[in-house]
Amino acid sequence: MSEPAPLRLFVAVAPPARARADLAAALEPLRQAPGAPRWGDPARWHLTLLFLGAVPSALLPGLTGAVTDAVAPTPPATLRLAGAGRFGSRRRPQVCWAGVDGDVAVLTALAARLAAAARGLGLPVEDRPFRPHLTLGRWHPRRPADGDLPDRLAGYRGPDWPLAEVTLVRSSAGRHEVLSSVARRTPSARS
Repeated sequence: MSEPAPLRLFVAVAPPARARADLAAALEPLRQAPGAPRWGDPARWHLTLLFLGAVPSALLPGLTGAVTDAVAPTPPATLRLAGAGRFGSRRRPQVCWAGVDGDVAVLTALAARLAAAARGLGLPVEDRPFRPHLTLGRWHPRRPADGDLPDRLAGYRGPDWPLAEVTLVRSSAGRHEVLSSVARRTPSARS
């Protein structure tokens, strides 16, 4: 009997609907701009904390537990989508992204704990600095591209929102399926 196919996974934070709607409204005037990227669906916008790629399905229970343990010590945090930029050069842009403001150090520490947890399970993790961002769209390499387009969102500042939940997501055939969701624990009130 053959092994089940590996799962393509990532760990993410999804901004709440009101934050995505606010950014989508700010982005609307750019959607049809010449040289614009292929824009992503706002319903799928997220901040990737850790990209795992192909994970053997047998590791899923352990990974789910490791994600829960990594999220547990996360202190309260307030985030907001702010500004924009690109990956790639101005002449050959690849990704248009929105930045993140607020308690970014909390998000960065969480991403580091998630990476350590994945390494502890023997999963390969990219060894590069965490750069919190939300991918808005991608430019096709053989089409005209306006690498200055993100500059038009430089002054954008979205609404604040609390870091409330982290999800383990499966990506398959361009679709995302949340496999588990971990709420950030809030301290219980003592009487």
